[in-house]
Amino acid sequence: MLLEYLGASDWLISLAGMAVAASTVVGVFAGAFALLSLIERKTLARVQNRIGPNRAGWFGILQPVADGIKMLTKEDIVPAKAEKWLHLLAPILIVVPAILALGVIPYGREWIPVPLETGLLFFFSIGAMTELAIFMAGWASGSKFPMLGAMRAISQMVSYELPLMISALAVVMMTGSLSLPEIVNQQSGFHFGFIPSWNLFTPWGLMAGLLFYTCSIAEANRCPFDLPEGESEIVAGHMTEYSGFKYALFFMGEYLGLFAISGLGITLFLGGWQAPLPGLDIIPSWAWFFAKLAVVIFTYLWVRATFPRVRIDQLMRFAWLCMIPMALLTLPAAAIWHYAGRGMMGWLFTFPLLALPWIAMAVFYNRRFAPATRIYRFAE
Repeated sequence: MLLEYLGASDWLISLAGMAVAASTVVGVFAGAFALLSLIERKTLARVQNRIGPNRAGWFGILQPVADGIKMLTKEDIVPAKAEKWLHLLAPILIVVPAILALGVIPYGREWIPVPLETGLLFFFSIGAMTELAIFMAGWASGSKFPMLGAMRAISQMVSYELPLMISALAVVMMTGSLSLPEIVNQQSGFHFGFIPSWNLFTPWGLMAGLLFYTCSIAEANRCPFDLPEGESEIVAGHMTEYSGFKYALFFMGEYLGLFAISGLGITLFLGGWQAPLPGLDIIPSWAWFFAKLAVVIFTYLWVRATFPRVRIDQLMRFAWLCMIPMALLTLPAAAIWHYAGRGMMGWLFTFPLLALPWIAMAVFYNRRFAPATRIYRFAE
């Protein structure tokens, strides 16, 4: 507005607007990253009957500041056999895609940093840079452990990206658009006057949403799918030869990616900025988005505090033999839901199509791959 008042050219006004939007997104989520690092440790401590951080500041509120100072002051060690420029570039390339992905998510009716017509395509395209950065980190370290960790991380991320994208494709089929604001707009309104018209409250949307949520845990390297940094097995994965601020950048990229994938899931299945009940539109739309984001992030913390880490063979088998077939089933289910009128007839045809294969696979895999009766052997 100031530049318009001063009579600046259009390209300068556009550039300044993009700079302000980018600064806002980076500032908000950088602060959220610092806050979440404290909230996560406090949540895990509460679940495990511990206290958690409580020395730096009141209630441990300054713990993120202490962590930042520690990472900035720690020595940056680069292995002698490392490719130094690639070793430096890898943690930067972990953070950049997450920030760019956050720029296309609609946070409110009037708060869309970059309103792309193909925002969903851009999100997945820019997310592919993460695999390149992880491979770069493993290869540039000049050591076998980081390289093995990078390969395992890439295999996990590629395997779970397939059902993630397929589940999102069902939403694209129903909305007919790759624009994220348009996807949110088509989830406005209520059924029977009080049930939100979100994609999650449809049979195909419920299955696609559950698949998307499960795959997002693996994509964000969260427990129980946090194998890329399985300390007890491969030291620290592709981050083994990193220290200091470079090491902190990997964690920052991981948390920013968690915000991005959670925001996309809210946009696709939970109505984005839409209010959950009628009459609540007086609350700012961005407040509803961040409230949903807080709830979804809390579920990630709850899952981490509850489930143990799975094995790599279990991880890959679950992706290729369960997640991908069920994700593919959401596509015909969405088509049937559309042509059946999106009502009771749609539920009648699509719910058995999705429920029966899921139950059959659960029974088969539990009997086929479940461990036998445990035999405990004790020393004489």
